[in-house]
Amino acid sequence: MTHTDHQTMRRVLRREIAGTIGLLTDEHDFRSMRCYRSFVFDDHQTYLRQVEALLKTRASQGSHTTVALFDPQEYAQFCTATGLDPDTPSSRTRYTAELAATGPAVPYEGQPLDDLVPDLVDEAVRQATWEYASACLARLGACATCGEDIGRAAFTRASTLLMRVLDTAPPGDRHLVCTVSGTPEMLAAVLHADQDNTGTTQLDETEALEFTTVLAVGIATHSPGGLVMRTSAPDTTDRIYGWRLRGDGLAPLTAGEVFDAYCTDVESGDLISPESGVDYSVPPDLGIDGEDEATGHHH
Repeated sequence: MTHTDHQTMRRVLRREIAGTIGLLTDEHDFRSMRCYRSFVFDDHQTYLRQVEALLKTRASQGSHTTVALFDPQEYAQFCTATGLDPDTPSSRTRYTAELAATGPAVPYEGQPLDDLVPDLVDEAVRQATWEYASACLARLGACATCGEDIGRAAFTRASTLLMRVLDTAPPGDRHLVCTVSGTPEMLAAVLHADQDNTGTTQLDETEALEFTTVLAVGIATHSPGGLVMRTSAPDTTDRIYGWRLRGDGLAPLTAGEVFDAYCTDVESGDLISPESGVDYSVPPDLGIDGEDEATGHHH
């Protein structure tokens, strides 16, 4: 086999290798990394342009790249736990490899970095929300009255409610938002439930798990919260309706309450202009009772 043949084979193999790049998405994190002498960049915008150029080059060569969110604080903790010197490129590579398996990451598919970064940050928020909500459920322990695991029971209840919400929805694509505000941090989750040509609902399993977990936290902790859904279908007016959390169930919102909820920014509380041609309405009956009113028992 000739030297040229070996070079050709190596180029082919490079296309078979999936890579991960750890990205410093904001100026603060970038400045934190400048304390390491081996980190040679001194300008965040230049760094971002260089990353984007590298992503484009790899894509043009047929290589797949995943972009992970690089957190300097977690990196320092990783180096301490593993005994690595944080001021070496090889340690950053080790940490980035770990991120590929466990941390927030999105695939590079040729999109501009200005589009990729918000997606990456959103992915980090979703992962942190799910981890926090899961920890909340795990800490609740067993019910003092019946001995049932409160978190597990709430998750089961949330799953049942979500399925009823989807089963009673009109045909079309559904966009659901669940918010829970009684915890130290307000939790929010989004779920897209689109229907294919046969009318079968298509769910992203990760989204569904995160959504159900957040809803379960609201149920288990009796925190203020709610669920709002928007349905869309061809040749029909979009419909928006929702419920508030009450006990271990969902109480329907009036059309006016739905309008107020949908036209208020969740984070700032500022009013958002209502959309024209949208039907703000009351939800269908879910056909599920709430907590056991005969005994008054609920978790």
